[in-house]
Amino acid sequence: MPFTATVLTMFPEAFPGPLGVSLIGTAWREKGLWDLQTLDIRAFSEDKRGFLDDTPAGGGPGQVLKADVVARALDSLEGPPRPLLYMSARGRPLTQARVTEWAKADGIVVLCGRFEGVDQRVLDARGFEEVSVGDAVLAGGEAAAMVAIEACVRLVPGVLGAAESLSTESFEDDLLEHPQYTRPRTFEGHDIPEILLSGDHKKIAKWRQEQREATTRERRPDLWERHLANLQVKSKQAPEK
Repeated sequence: MPFTATVLTMFPEAFPGPLGVSLIGTAWREKGLWDLQTLDIRAFSEDKRGFLDDTPAGGGPGQVLKADVVARALDSLEGPPRPLLYMSARGRPLTQARVTEWAKADGIVVLCGRFEGVDQRVLDARGFEEVSVGDAVLAGGEAAAMVAIEACVRLVPGVLGAAESLSTESFEDDLLEHPQYTRPRTFEGHDIPEILLSGDHKKIAKWRQEQREATTRERRPDLWERHLANLQVKSKQAPEK
């Protein structure tokens, strides 16, 4: 059974969006390397008018998605257990480390909130992990869900083709990726760095590593500190020669 991403949403028509194009779309529609399913939360409302939200307990603006409606939608799913993600601005940040773990599972189930959010009781009762894609508030969880799904699916074997292309990406070893160049050799007075045209693969690898380190130090000092800490741990664990 391929890696399966199931999305619980009020707007299934929002999908597949960018998940349906390029290599990821081909891996889904033509190769069957992963699968995308959407489940309309509205279908699980028992209200005659189809309502699936209500006013916040304690007062306040907006509406809250009801726990019982979300629970019925989730409980209708079949198959092996999968990580349950709720896209939320207050969630833990989406990281490559978490994505790598999810990609090893049979798939993920992603709940997309709307309005003021989802009744906390269903999140706690079903064991959802709240996940944030950044320090910004969105109108709903659909765009964030696509980010999480794409991050997972691209790690599924065969989806991107060359596995080695993943080894020097941003966040591997807590470093950001080195800059990339291609033809033309000169663009608006700026040349491709000569070392990349030298054919000396050892020097090129060294240059790229230096660029990764310099970029990470400048843009993400938090990652750089973590990278240094991990290097210290590895050096202590290395056997003495």
